[in-house]
Amino acid sequence: MISRRDFVIAATAAGMLAAGARGAFAQAARAGTMTQDDILRFDPVGTLTILHTTDLHAQLEPIYFREPSVNIGVGEARGLPPHLVDQAFLSYFKLAAGGPDAYALTSLDFDALAGSYGRMGGADRIATLVKAIRAARGEGNVLLLDGGDGLQGSWSSLQTKGEDMVRVFDALGLDAMVGHWEFTYGAERVQDIVDKAPFAFLAQNVRSMEWQEPVFAARKMFERGGARVAVIGQAFPRTPISNPRWMIPDWEFGLREEDVQKQVDEARAAGADVVVLLSHNGFDVDRKLAGRVKGIDVILTAHTHDALPAPVMVGTTLLIATGSHGKFISRLDLDVKDGKVAGFRYGLLPVFSDAIAPDPEMAALVKEVRAPYAADLGRVVGQAGSLLYRRGNFNGTFDDMICQAMLAERDAEIALSPGFRWGGTLLPGDPITFEAIANATAITYPACYRNMMTGKQLKDVLEDVADNIFNPDPYFQGGGDMVRVGGVGYAIDIGQPMGKRITDLTSLKTGQPLDPGKTYAVAGWASVNQGVEGSPIWELVERYVAAARTVDIAPTGSVKVSGA
Repeated sequence: MISRRDFVIAATAAGMLAAGARGAFAQAARAGTMTQDDILRFDPVGTLTILHTTDLHAQLEPIYFREPSVNIGVGEARGLPPHLVDQAFLSYFKLAAGGPDAYALTSLDFDALAGSYGRMGGADRIATLVKAIRAARGEGNVLLLDGGDGLQGSWSSLQTKGEDMVRVFDALGLDAMVGHWEFTYGAERVQDIVDKAPFAFLAQNVRSMEWQEPVFAARKMFERGGARVAVIGQAFPRTPISNPRWMIPDWEFGLREEDVQKQVDEARAAGADVVVLLSHNGFDVDRKLAGRVKGIDVILTAHTHDALPAPVMVGTTLLIATGSHGKFISRLDLDVKDGKVAGFRYGLLPVFSDAIAPDPEMAALVKEVRAPYAADLGRVVGQAGSLLYRRGNFNGTFDDMICQAMLAERDAEIALSPGFRWGGTLLPGDPITFEAIANATAITYPACYRNMMTGKQLKDVLEDVADNIFNPDPYFQGGGDMVRVGGVGYAIDIGQPMGKRITDLTSLKTGQPLDPGKTYAVAGWASVNQGVEGSPIWELVERYVAAARTVDIAPTGSVKVSGA
């Protein structure tokens, strides 16, 4: 493997190149002349190119997507990428405020900059970039990998159980993927996709519960750019905890660090020049794993939706974070000599939809798979009176809209909405279409329940979720965000241990503290329990928005954060 010294030299050179490219890109953008060529500009290295997409959440069309203004790191990750936001993020990576990088990678002046730079993503734009890179590098020199959460997150994917995205990935020429939300279609459907898909589905950490046998292929060897590239798949380890166990009753997951090391060793013994971990662990988990498993050249990380313009290095392992919703494609060129990586160059390519010509073939396919649902997708329900966004450790205004809908439609005092990160952003004045609602709610277990909970039970729920997110040990983190709350506020001290983080639970309606012994009517959705009764969440939100006509929500500030 390449030495750490050589890696530092290569990284420094690549960083200088990337800074120059970003400067040219920003200049072109400000001049109104940003083009597809500006996005694709790249000084190649070696003969092997790895392209990475992840967490697309079935977004076939360009969208707005605001990055978080709160992303708290704990333990050894405190103050390190990806746990930097806004100006701290720009300063760390030496990026200019007010430019395309700031718009794509931070929440700063998002609604204003959106008017200049437009939507991002879109399968037809991604196809254009992938085809251009393949044409420049040579078809046999490019490996296209996806990090999971690609087959879920839209209305058409829910209705087709991911078939729309399987067809899109096939058209892109995808080589391999891993999974997380894919498993919420159920074991039978996942197995059907794996059996029929023309690309590999890899997951070394999924076993049958009865026999402890592998359910999926653990790795695959690819010949690209004259090198043998071993790709090891790592599905989300906590899938049966974060999502319904009853949908995958016979499979167990887990991190399985020792098995990762075994796969690396076997791949090297089989002649791999490059070892890639295609992971859905989440960034901090992968950072810890990279320091404990030897022999991995590249970890393509996912799940936590982080987008970083430069790799993070742990020893000689590169961690690549590509973001979500199709906003970016990662390009990693590797120079492979004498059976090992000798150098690299990296670029996080922003998919600015207005600057990229749609690929005609992919555009036609997207139109075809969306056609049966076009009437529903385009139905205008209301209008956004303010910026409606979701991403962040705590409530976003889109989450607040969902909570308000549950409070109103289920006659509840308190609302709980899961800390999901997927779903687009709406600008002030944008129509709220059914598609926008579905993009934030389209899951296979959408029932909105109404239960009675005591104040103590609510505190216990919040404590459990907080420990899942802010435990100092990444291996005990689930990689999600805090459950969103409506009708109630609280204080959280990140630095406290389990059971002592949550205080000052207060009713927003009365201003009075919640009584630990009193019961309250609580509405929520996305329960992992089987047989939950209630209308699908998207129906409640649609009724609420239609009645309100204009949804104008300012950040509530109902969650007070300290200890971060």
